[in-house]
Amino acid sequence: MTDSALAVVILAAGQGTRMKSALPKVLHAIGGRPMLGHVLGVAKALKAARIAVVTAPGAEAVAKLAREWGAEPVVQERQLGTGHAVLSAERALKGFDGNLLVLFGDVPLLSAATLGRLVAQLAHGSDIAALGFRAADPTGYGRMIADWSGLNRIVEHKDASASERDIDLCFAGMLAGKAATLFGLLRKVGNSNAQGEFYLTDAIKLARDEGLRCDAVEGSEDEMLGVNSRAQLADAEAAFQARRRADLMEAGVNFTAPDTVFLSADTVIEADAVIGPYVVFGPGAIVRKGAEIKAFTHIE
Repeated sequence: MTDSALAVVILAAGQGTRMKSALPKVLHAIGGRPMLGHVLGVAKALKAARIAVVTAPGAEAVAKLAREWGAEPVVQERQLGTGHAVLSAERALKGFDGNLLVLFGDVPLLSAATLGRLVAQLAHGSDIAALGFRAADPTGYGRMIADWSGLNRIVEHKDASASERDIDLCFAGMLAGKAATLFGLLRKVGNSNAQGEFYLTDAIKLARDEGLRCDAVEGSEDEMLGVNSRAQLADAEAAFQARRRADLMEAGVNFTAPDTVFLSADTVIEADAVIGPYVVFGPGAIVRKGAEIKAFTHIE
Protein backbone atom coordinates (compact mmCIF):
# COMPACT_ATOMS: atom_id res chain seq x y z
CA MET A 1 0.00 0.00 0.00
CA THR A 2 0.96 3.62 -0.38
CA ASP A 3 2.60 5.25 2.65
CA SER A 4 0.14 8.15 2.54
CA ALA A 5 -2.34 8.40 5.42
CA LEU A 6 -5.76 6.95 4.65
CA ALA A 7 -9.25 8.24 5.47
CA VAL A 8 -12.39 6.21 4.80
CA VAL A 9 -15.89 7.52 4.07
CA ILE A 10 -18.64 4.91 4.47
CA LEU A 11 -22.00 5.71 2.89
CA ALA A 12 -24.77 4.48 5.17
CA ALA A 13 -27.67 6.86 4.59
CA GLY A 14 -29.76 4.66 2.29
CA GLN A 15 -33.34 4.07 3.33
CA GLY A 16 -33.38 0.38 2.46
CA THR A 17 -37.08 0.35 1.59
CA ARG A 18 -36.81 -3.05 -0.12
CA MET A 19 -35.84 -4.61 3.22
CA LYS A 20 -39.33 -3.74 4.52
CA SER A 21 -37.97 -3.26 8.02
CA ALA A 22 -38.01 -0.64 10.77
CA LEU A 23 -34.30 -1.43 11.30
CA PRO A 24 -31.89 0.68 9.16
CA LYS A 25 -30.57 -1.48 6.35
CA VAL A 26 -26.90 -1.29 7.37
CA LEU A 27 -27.76 -2.63 10.85
CA HIS A 28 -29.06 -5.95 9.52
CA ALA A 29 -26.57 -8.62 10.57
CA ILE A 30 -24.23 -10.96 8.72
CA GLY A 31 -22.64 -13.52 11.02
CA GLY A 32 -24.20 -11.80 14.01
CA ARG A 33 -22.54 -8.46 13.23
CA PRO A 34 -24.30 -5.50 11.57
CA MET A 35 -23.29 -5.04 7.94
CA LEU A 36 -21.91 -1.61 8.81
CA GLY A 37 -19.77 -3.29 11.49
CA HIS A 38 -18.17 -5.50 8.82
CA VAL A 39 -17.30 -2.43 6.74
CA LEU A 40 -15.98 -0.54 9.77
CA GLY A 41 -13.91 -3.60 10.60
CA VAL A 42 -12.24 -3.66 7.19
CA ALA A 43 -11.56 0.10 7.44
CA LYS A 44 -9.81 -0.59 10.76
CA ALA A 45 -7.86 -3.45 9.16
CA LEU A 46 -6.59 -0.97 6.54
CA LYS A 47 -5.31 1.18 9.44
CA ALA A 48 -7.42 4.15 8.38
CA ALA A 49 -6.40 7.26 10.28
CA ARG A 50 -9.91 8.71 10.09
CA ILE A 51 -13.30 7.18 9.34
CA ALA A 52 -16.52 9.08 8.60
CA VAL A 53 -19.91 7.37 8.34
CA VAL A 54 -22.58 9.23 6.36
CA THR A 55 -26.02 8.66 7.91
CA ALA A 56 -29.59 9.72 7.25
CA PRO A 57 -31.24 12.28 9.53
CA GLY A 58 -32.45 10.69 12.73
CA ALA A 59 -30.45 7.48 12.27
CA GLU A 60 -29.19 7.52 15.85
CA ALA A 61 -28.60 3.75 16.02
CA VAL A 62 -26.33 3.94 12.96
CA ALA A 63 -24.46 6.91 14.44
CA LYS A 64 -24.06 5.04 17.74
CA LEU A 65 -22.50 2.03 16.02
CA ALA A 66 -20.14 4.31 14.10
CA ARG A 67 -18.94 5.91 17.34
CA GLU A 68 -18.45 2.49 18.96
CA TRP A 69 -15.94 1.72 16.19
CA GLY A 70 -14.17 5.05 16.58
CA ALA A 71 -15.71 6.60 13.47
CA GLU A 72 -17.33 10.03 13.16
CA PRO A 73 -20.98 10.05 12.01
CA VAL A 74 -22.04 12.85 9.66
CA VAL A 75 -25.60 13.52 8.52
CA GLN A 76 -26.60 13.78 4.87
CA GLU A 77 -29.61 16.06 5.34
CA ARG A 78 -31.12 15.21 1.95
CA GLN A 79 -30.47 12.06 -0.08
CA LEU A 80 -29.31 13.58 -3.36
CA GLY A 81 -27.06 10.80 -4.61
CA THR A 82 -23.75 9.13 -3.85
CA GLY A 83 -21.62 12.09 -4.92
CA HIS A 84 -23.57 14.40 -2.61
CA ALA A 85 -23.23 11.83 0.20
CA VAL A 86 -19.43 11.79 -0.02
CA LEU A 87 -19.33 15.59 -0.05
CA SER A 88 -21.35 15.53 3.18
CA ALA A 89 -18.26 14.08 4.87
CA GLU A 90 -15.87 16.79 3.67
CA ARG A 91 -16.28 18.94 6.79
CA ALA A 92 -15.59 15.95 9.06
CA LEU A 93 -12.29 15.39 7.25
CA LYS A 94 -11.25 19.04 7.23
CA GLY A 95 -7.46 19.34 7.24
CA PHE A 96 -6.88 15.75 6.11
CA ASP A 97 -4.23 15.60 3.40
CA GLY A 98 -3.95 11.93 2.51
CA ASN A 99 -5.77 9.34 0.44
CA LEU A 100 -9.53 8.86 0.63
CA LEU A 101 -11.36 5.56 0.18
CA VAL A 102 -15.14 5.50 -0.37
CA LEU A 103 -17.01 2.42 0.87
CA PHE A 104 -20.66 1.44 1.26
CA GLY A 105 -22.29 0.25 4.46
CA ASP A 106 -24.41 -2.33 2.60
CA VAL A 107 -21.47 -4.09 0.88
CA PRO A 108 -20.20 -6.17 3.81
CA LEU A 109 -17.98 -8.85 2.25
CA LEU A 110 -15.07 -6.82 0.86
CA SER A 111 -11.67 -7.98 2.10
CA ALA A 112 -8.83 -5.80 3.31
CA ALA A 113 -6.63 -7.47 0.66
CA THR A 114 -8.85 -6.32 -2.22
CA LEU A 115 -9.26 -2.79 -0.84
CA GLY A 116 -5.55 -2.65 -0.14
CA ARG A 117 -4.88 -3.27 -3.84
CA LEU A 118 -7.30 -0.49 -4.71
CA VAL A 119 -5.55 2.05 -2.48
CA ALA A 120 -2.11 0.80 -3.55
CA GLN A 121 -2.98 1.72 -7.16
CA LEU A 122 -2.60 5.37 -6.13
CA ALA A 123 1.10 4.72 -5.51
CA HIS A 124 1.43 3.40 -9.09
CA GLY A 125 0.45 6.57 -10.91
CA SER A 126 -3.33 6.66 -10.64
CA ASP A 127 -5.03 9.83 -9.48
CA ILE A 128 -8.26 7.90 -8.99
CA ALA A 129 -8.70 4.13 -8.72
CA ALA A 130 -12.14 2.51 -9.03
CA LEU A 131 -13.04 -1.01 -7.97
CA GLY A 132 -14.82 -3.21 -10.48
CA PHE A 133 -15.69 -6.83 -11.24
CA ARG A 134 -16.75 -9.01 -14.15
CA ALA A 135 -20.45 -9.62 -13.60
CA ALA A 136 -22.16 -12.84 -14.57
CA ASP A 137 -25.27 -10.69 -15.03
CA PRO A 138 -24.39 -6.97 -15.32
CA THR A 139 -28.03 -5.77 -15.32
CA GLY A 140 -28.45 -2.78 -13.02
CA TYR A 141 -24.75 -2.10 -12.51
CA GLY A 142 -22.80 0.91 -13.73
CA ARG A 143 -20.49 -0.02 -16.61
CA MET A 144 -16.78 0.85 -16.58
CA ILE A 145 -15.73 2.27 -19.95
CA ALA A 146 -12.00 1.64 -20.24
CA ASP A 147 -9.30 1.36 -22.94
CA TRP A 148 -5.50 1.31 -23.17
CA SER A 149 -5.32 4.77 -21.57
CA GLY A 150 -7.19 3.69 -18.44
CA LEU A 151 -10.70 4.19 -17.14
CA ASN A 152 -12.54 6.88 -19.12
CA ARG A 153 -15.94 7.02 -17.41
CA ILE A 154 -18.59 5.03 -15.61
CA VAL A 155 -22.11 4.93 -17.03
CA GLU A 156 -25.08 4.07 -14.81
CA HIS A 157 -27.23 1.26 -16.20
CA LYS A 158 -30.25 3.54 -16.67
CA ASP A 159 -28.16 5.98 -18.70
CA ALA A 160 -26.19 3.39 -20.72
CA SER A 161 -26.62 2.79 -24.44
CA ALA A 162 -27.36 -0.67 -25.79
CA SER A 163 -23.69 -1.27 -26.65
CA GLU A 164 -22.56 -0.04 -23.24
CA ARG A 165 -24.96 -2.44 -21.53
CA ASP A 166 -23.12 -5.31 -23.28
CA ILE A 167 -19.98 -4.49 -21.25
CA ASP A 168 -19.50 -6.90 -18.32
CA LEU A 169 -16.91 -4.84 -16.39
CA CYS A 170 -19.07 -3.29 -13.68
CA PHE A 171 -18.41 -0.64 -11.06
CA ALA A 172 -18.65 -1.91 -7.48
CA GLY A 173 -19.03 1.61 -6.06
CA MET A 174 -15.68 1.97 -4.27
CA LEU A 175 -13.28 4.75 -5.25
CA ALA A 176 -9.89 5.84 -3.96
CA GLY A 177 -7.95 9.03 -4.60
CA LYS A 178 -6.35 11.96 -2.90
CA ALA A 179 -8.94 13.49 -0.58
CA ALA A 180 -8.44 16.97 -2.01
CA THR A 181 -8.74 15.64 -5.57
CA LEU A 182 -11.94 13.68 -4.94
CA PHE A 183 -13.69 16.44 -3.01
CA GLY A 184 -12.66 18.99 -5.65
CA LEU A 185 -14.11 16.86 -8.44
CA LEU A 186 -17.34 16.12 -6.57
CA ARG A 187 -18.03 19.83 -6.12
CA LYS A 188 -18.21 20.04 -9.93
CA VAL A 189 -20.59 17.11 -10.45
CA GLY A 190 -24.01 17.98 -11.86
CA ASN A 191 -27.30 16.07 -11.75
CA SER A 192 -28.36 15.95 -15.41
CA ASN A 193 -29.21 12.24 -15.47
CA ALA A 194 -32.21 9.94 -15.37
CA GLN A 195 -32.39 10.06 -11.58
CA GLY A 196 -31.65 13.76 -11.10
CA GLU A 197 -28.93 12.82 -8.60
CA PHE A 198 -25.29 13.75 -8.06
CA TYR A 199 -23.43 10.57 -8.99
CA LEU A 200 -20.09 9.64 -7.47
CA THR A 201 -19.31 7.97 -10.80
CA ASP A 202 -19.30 11.30 -12.67
CA ALA A 203 -16.04 12.16 -10.89
CA ILE A 204 -14.25 9.79 -13.29
CA LYS A 205 -15.16 11.66 -16.48
CA LEU A 206 -14.46 15.01 -14.83
CA ALA A 207 -11.05 13.73 -13.76
CA ARG A 208 -10.22 12.56 -17.29
CA ASP A 209 -11.35 15.89 -18.71
CA GLU A 210 -8.82 17.53 -16.37
CA GLY A 211 -6.04 15.24 -17.58
CA LEU A 212 -5.96 13.06 -14.47
CA ARG A 213 -5.16 9.35 -14.61
CA CYS A 214 -8.01 6.99 -13.70
CA ASP A 215 -7.72 3.21 -13.51
CA ALA A 216 -9.92 0.23 -12.78
CA VAL A 217 -8.88 -2.38 -10.25
CA GLU A 218 -10.70 -5.70 -10.58
CA GLY A 219 -11.86 -7.88 -7.71
CA SER A 220 -13.96 -10.98 -7.28
CA GLU A 221 -17.70 -10.63 -7.83
CA ASP A 222 -18.49 -12.58 -4.66
CA GLU A 223 -16.85 -9.83 -2.56
CA MET A 224 -18.93 -7.09 -4.19
CA LEU A 225 -22.36 -8.35 -3.17
CA GLY A 226 -24.53 -5.42 -2.16
CA VAL A 227 -27.53 -6.02 0.10
CA ASN A 228 -30.81 -4.33 -0.85
CA SER A 229 -33.35 -7.03 0.01
CA ARG A 230 -33.95 -9.91 2.38
CA ALA A 231 -32.97 -12.35 -0.37
CA GLN A 232 -29.64 -10.58 -0.90
CA LEU A 233 -29.10 -10.55 2.88
CA ALA A 234 -29.48 -14.34 2.85
CA ASP A 235 -27.06 -14.59 -0.09
CA ALA A 236 -24.51 -12.48 1.79
CA GLU A 237 -24.91 -14.62 4.92
CA ALA A 238 -24.32 -17.78 2.89
CA ALA A 239 -21.21 -16.29 1.23
CA PHE A 240 -19.86 -15.10 4.59
CA GLN A 241 -20.37 -18.52 6.20
CA ALA A 242 -18.72 -20.34 3.30
CA ARG A 243 -15.69 -18.05 3.46
CA ARG A 244 -15.31 -18.36 7.26
CA ARG A 245 -15.60 -22.17 7.16
CA ALA A 246 -13.00 -22.36 4.38
CA ASP A 247 -10.61 -20.07 6.29
CA LEU A 248 -10.95 -22.14 9.47
CA MET A 249 -10.41 -25.44 7.68
CA GLU A 250 -7.32 -23.98 6.01
CA ALA A 251 -6.11 -23.05 9.53
CA GLY A 252 -6.47 -26.64 10.78
CA VAL A 253 -10.05 -26.88 12.10
CA ASN A 254 -11.98 -30.08 11.35
CA PHE A 255 -15.66 -29.77 10.38
CA THR A 256 -17.54 -33.06 10.13
CA ALA A 257 -20.27 -31.45 7.99
CA PRO A 258 -19.15 -27.87 7.26
CA ASP A 259 -22.31 -26.71 5.49
CA THR A 260 -24.32 -27.34 8.67
CA VAL A 261 -22.14 -25.17 10.94
CA PHE A 262 -22.93 -21.47 11.40
CA LEU A 263 -20.34 -19.00 12.72
CA SER A 264 -20.37 -15.50 14.11
CA ALA A 265 -18.07 -12.78 12.84
CA ASP A 266 -15.99 -12.97 16.05
CA THR A 267 -15.91 -16.78 16.42
CA VAL A 268 -12.43 -18.10 17.30
CA ILE A 269 -11.66 -21.79 16.72
CA GLU A 270 -8.10 -23.00 17.17
CA ALA A 271 -6.33 -25.72 15.16
CA ASP A 272 -7.19 -29.39 15.73
CA ALA A 273 -10.61 -28.56 17.14
CA VAL A 274 -13.33 -30.88 15.86
CA ILE A 275 -16.75 -29.39 15.14
CA GLY A 276 -19.64 -31.82 14.69
CA PRO A 277 -22.67 -31.27 12.47
CA TYR A 278 -25.42 -28.74 13.17
CA VAL A 279 -23.45 -26.46 15.47
CA VAL A 280 -24.29 -22.75 15.84
CA PHE A 281 -21.82 -20.24 17.28
CA GLY A 282 -23.32 -17.12 18.80
CA PRO A 283 -21.21 -14.01 19.52
CA GLY A 284 -18.19 -14.31 21.78
CA ALA A 285 -17.39 -18.03 21.37
CA ILE A 286 -13.79 -19.29 21.61
CA VAL A 287 -12.91 -22.93 21.02
CA ARG A 288 -9.40 -23.90 22.06
CA LYS A 289 -6.95 -26.24 20.37
CA GLY A 290 -8.05 -29.87 20.27
CA ALA A 291 -11.53 -29.35 21.72
CA GLU A 292 -14.46 -31.30 20.32
CA ILE A 293 -17.92 -29.76 19.93
CA LYS A 294 -20.65 -32.38 19.59
CA ALA A 295 -23.54 -32.22 17.15
CA PHE A 296 -26.61 -30.03 17.68
CA THR A 297 -24.85 -27.55 19.98
CA HIS A 298 -25.56 -23.83 20.26
CA ILE A 299 -22.69 -21.92 21.86
CA GLU A 300 -22.70 -18.34 23.10
